[in-house]
Amino acid sequence: MRMGEFSRRTGVSQRSLRYYEEQGLLRPARRPSGYREYEEADVVTVRGIRMLLAAGLNTAVIAELLPCMVDEGRVLEPACSSMLPDLHRERARLDEAAAALLAARDRLDALIDLTADSGVTDEEACVVAGRARRRDHPVAGGPR
Repeated sequence: MRMGEFSRRTGVSQRSLRYYEEQGLLRPARRPSGYREYEEADVVTVRGIRMLLAAGLNTAVIAELLPCMVDEGRVLEPACSSMLPDLHRERARLDEAAAALLAARDRLDALIDLTADSGVTDEEACVVAGRARRRDHPVAGGPR
């Protein structure tokens, strides 16, 4: 099937399909005209790519893992346990990213609390208060 139909079947944009091909994740045949020709097996491959992307893996890792996946019906599944070190590494990376996001949220919550506790609701008063603070704390206000 050609790219437009394949895109409709998979729900993946043509731009994404071209990107997957650039990354070596998909290898459609080419017609003499240069048009890409996708097979039914490519539908399952794209579903697997989407599943791995949704799991937080980048395309470089997916390119490493995809050959170790097998078609077991509607989705690709791991074929061997040799993938485990890569999967554990990616899980640790996601854990670190999640911890960083939670820390950022905590800092934002603290800023929200401090802002709410300031009691200043008039925008012009906020500007005046900010100027006064910068005069009192020149380092916090930066160079002048």
